[in-house]
Amino acid sequence: MITIELLRNVLGWAGLFNLLLVTVWFSLFLGMHDRMYAWHRRWFRLSVETFDAIHYAGMAWAKIATWIFFILPYLALRIAS
Repeated sequence: MITIELLRNVLGWAGLFNLLLVTVWFSLFLGMHDRMYAWHRRWFRLSVETFDAIHYAGMAWAKIATWIFFILPYLALRIAS
């Protein structure tokens, strides 16, 4: 049975984990941009601008989803209890 405390803990840790993943993604994107672009270009015809836009949009989506599905429910449960 899931208790409020267990749900709050799962949401909190999942939110932190997802934000860590986005941070790692951003760090790799900055540090290995050219290598990542060359790797993706093997499969897809992408300009550098399109490649950058896809990654930034993905990072933005991941951060927004993390806030909506993990952090805000965690904060709501924290405030409610």
